[in-house]
Amino acid sequence: MVNGVGAIDSRLLGHLFSSAPMHGVWDDAARLQGMLDFEAALARVQSRLGVIPQTVGEAVSEKAKADLFDLDAIGEKVPLGGNIAIPLVKALTAKVEGAASGYVHWGATSQDVIDTGFMLQARAGIAVLRADLVRLGGACAVLADAHRATPMVGRSFMQHGLPTVFGLKAAGWLDTVGRLIARLDTVAEQSLALQFGGAVGTLASLGADGAAVRDQLAAELGLPVPPTPWFTMRERIVEIGSALGAIAGIMGKIAGDIVLLMQTEVGEVFEPSAPGKGGSSTMPHKRNPVGAATARGAAIQAEARAGALYQIMDQQHERAVGGWQAEWGLVPELFVLTAAAIAPLIAVIEGLEVKAERMRANLEITNGLIFAEAVMMKLAPMIGRDVAHHVLEGASKRAVAEGLHLKAVLTESDEVRAHLDEAEIAAIFDPLGYVGSAEIFIERALEHWRSSRASDEG
Repeated sequence: MVNGVGAIDSRLLGHLFSSAPMHGVWDDAARLQGMLDFEAALARVQSRLGVIPQTVGEAVSEKAKADLFDLDAIGEKVPLGGNIAIPLVKALTAKVEGAASGYVHWGATSQDVIDTGFMLQARAGIAVLRADLVRLGGACAVLADAHRATPMVGRSFMQHGLPTVFGLKAAGWLDTVGRLIARLDTVAEQSLALQFGGAVGTLASLGADGAAVRDQLAAELGLPVPPTPWFTMRERIVEIGSALGAIAGIMGKIAGDIVLLMQTEVGEVFEPSAPGKGGSSTMPHKRNPVGAATARGAAIQAEARAGALYQIMDQQHERAVGGWQAEWGLVPELFVLTAAAIAPLIAVIEGLEVKAERMRANLEITNGLIFAEAVMMKLAPMIGRDVAHHVLEGASKRAVAEGLHLKAVLTESDEVRAHLDEAEIAAIFDPLGYVGSAEIFIERALEHWRSSRASDEG
């Protein structure tokens, strides 16, 4: 098999668009082991229930270890049957000794093996993503707490809007990461499930024992048992994919914020520096946002795969043609790319250099126009909001036209001075004087984060 085609497995790109822990959850050995875990658990349960001889469970479990199998040999045979389960079951049967070999895969079908193996992998993958998000959220919490009173420009339509504080931006990241963790928890609880239905979902091959085997098999594997087999009802897969797509999307958004704040003209934050990191092949002075760029690149690829999962929900009758098979590539890549979108952001946020002095300097770029709403709201109770808006609109236009600071224009305005003296006007131009409930919002985000993590520990 040729290496280096897909980004997540490329020797050249894999360190960018892969995550070692997540890759270990979804590599070929892990895929094989998930399926073998199903076969071993099935044999043990059926042995206990007396459906098959009691010695079979132990005999199958002893051989159900991925390192005993030749992955290349199995892979070469996959095209003949159209899925991994067929050659794997044959290989497992050949390894189980004696009469026990005749009871391997008893009453099961290929999709039972593949889907349940996938669910075991997804459970492990969700745990990896959750741990990464907890670490990322912890870094965001540190920033939110440290920069409660670090004023900066709040931007609307990419333009200077009003003053805010960097701690609130970080708190917004934190709050969203917390929700993503909660969503993963919900997916783990509601979307993971055993798949075991036999040929068309009736388990007819097990006669009266089908439901009992199914229930105990779910317990053996630690997976929920749904009321019916779900061969072609793939909303479970889409729910998992949707949660990962949302994670990837938010990683792209946070990375995008950092990229914009790192622009030369802005210069309000910088990724942590390291020898050889962020340089240019031709411009020696460059300090590129490589971590954020990598996160965005992985996120875009992950979102594409998450979106594609919606296209495979229309599956035919009891067994699908094409849609199910498409999941085998889409879902593992989605997990790996989502993890790859989180990983660089952890390093970026944990080591983020915040330039508070540049943030404050940028507040003055508009010569005070960023405080126009603050002055308007100060005047509104005295002259009405519409009149105050008209006064500030005119003052702002004059400030721009004549290159004056808004404060100077207002100080000369008879309409304004009739209600505000010079000291009152000057006081309005304190950035921290017009950040509203930012401190409350930050504290609420931090408290929710702390209580959620305390629940984890509990």
